[in-house]
Amino acid sequence: MSHVEEHVEVNVPLRTAYNQWTQFEEFPAFMEGVERIEQRGEALTHWVTNVNGVEREFDARITEQLPDRRIAWMTVDGEARQAGLVTFEPVDATTTRIDLHMNWVPEGLAENAADKLGFVQRQVAGDLKRFKVFIETRGVETGAWRGEV
Repeated sequence: MSHVEEHVEVNVPLRTAYNQWTQFEEFPAFMEGVERIEQRGEALTHWVTNVNGVEREFDARITEQLPDRRIAWMTVDGEARQAGLVTFEPVDATTTRIDLHMNWVPEGLAENAADKLGFVQRQVAGDLKRFKVFIETRGVETGAWRGEV
């Protein structure tokens, strides 16, 4: 199993950052390789990804969701095996720190090589930087889901 940890500070209030992160169908706007996400229930999403020509589809279940604090998930069906946690912490009234922790199982020679070369670490760091640009440019979230899981 492989692990990655990254963080970013975004110049929006905690509630805005958290609310935007709950809008999973918007992830393709800032996550490279994510082609589509469908929300199939309060705690279930369906993902379609394409990374370096390798297309994958899988379902992920939200295992914990505490508004303005954390969202945890794990894959439950499909071609990818991963689990993760994203946490939100106020730095001040207008700045939020987002920490992302993810575990996954690389499959095959190419994924294992990419993992050892730090590809996933760079991908996650880039996705968080793109999220920062996305939410700071907008200044407001595209929606929100404030429920608990």
